[in-house]
Amino acid sequence: MPETSHTKAADAHEAASKIHRTAAEDHKKGDHLAGLAKAEKAVKLSMEAHGCCTDAHDKSKKAAH
Repeated sequence: MPETSHTKAADAHEAASKIHRTAAEDHKKGDHLAGLAKAEKAVKLSMEAHGCCTDAHDKSKKAAH
C-alpha cells in the first residue's frame, strides 16, 4: 500500500510522541541532559509532523473539489 500524506503525518506524530515520552522519563530519573537532547529531537519531529499534516490537509482539500 503506498504511503499517503496522512500516513506520513501519523507516523511523524507517533515518532515525536515516543521521543517526548522518553524525554519525560529521563527528566523524571534526573537525567536532564539526556532529557533535553531527546526533547529537542522531539520538537523537530513535531515540526515535521505539522508540515506533514499541512500537506495532507492541502491534498485532501484539492481532492474534495
